[in-house]
Amino acid sequence: MNILDFISHQQYRDILYILKIAQYVYKGIFTTLLYSILAAFLGIMLGTILAIFRYSNNRILLISVKVYVSIMRGTPFLLQLFFIYFALPGILKINIPIFIAGILALSLNSAAYVAEIIRGGIESVDKGQFEAAKSLSIPYLEMMISIILPQALKSILPSLINEIVSLIKESAVIGIIGVADLMRRAQIIAAEKYDFITPLCVAAVFYYIIISIIAYIGTIVEKKLNDRSN
Repeated sequence: MNILDFISHQQYRDILYILKIAQYVYKGIFTTLLYSILAAFLGIMLGTILAIFRYSNNRILLISVKVYVSIMRGTPFLLQLFFIYFALPGILKINIPIFIAGILALSLNSAAYVAEIIRGGIESVDKGQFEAAKSLSIPYLEMMISIILPQALKSILPSLINEIVSLIKESAVIGIIGVADLMRRAQIIAAEKYDFITPLCVAAVFYYIIISIIAYIGTIVEKKLNDRSN
C-alpha cells in the first residue's frame, strides 16, 4: 500500500511545496550558526574583559566600561547594526564588509550583557577568596582568571546559555543588511511566492530546533559542572 493512498493530490502538492521551501531556508542554518557562534565567542571574551575592568582602580577605565555597557544595553540592536554598517564607514572613511559588520554588531552588543552576567557571578564569590588572594600577594589579573572566574562560572552558566540563545534569535536581524541567514531566506521565498505564513513557520521550526539543541547542550554541561563540584 502506497502512502499516496492516504493523502489527496492537493495534500501531496502542499507537502512538496513545504519541503521545497524548507530545502531553501535550511541552507541559511550554517550562516546563522556561523554568525551566532563567532559573535558568542567574541562577546564572551570581550564581556569577560569588561567585567574584570569593572573592578579596576582606574577611574577612567571604570567609567568607560559603565558608559559602554549602558549605551549598548540602552539602545536597540537594530540601531547599533545600522550605525556600524552605514554610519561607521562614513566616519572612518573605510569599507566594512557585511560579514564584519554583522559579527561586530552582534559581538559588541552581546559583550555588554555578558559583562553584567559575569559581574554578577564575580560578586557571588565569597569575599574571603579575594582577601585570601590579596594576602598571598597574587596579582589582580591572575587572581581573577585562576581563582575568581572559575568559581563564578558555575553560577553564571545558565545565564550565559540564555545569552547565546538570545544571540541566535537576534541574529535574525542581520538579514536586513543582506546576510542570507535563515530569516533572510524565509523573507526572500515569502516575497517570491506571496506567501508569508509558510516560509516564516518553516524558519521558526529551524530556529526552535537550533535553540533546543543549544539549551540541551547547556543543561549537560551544567550537570557535569555540578557533578564535578560535588
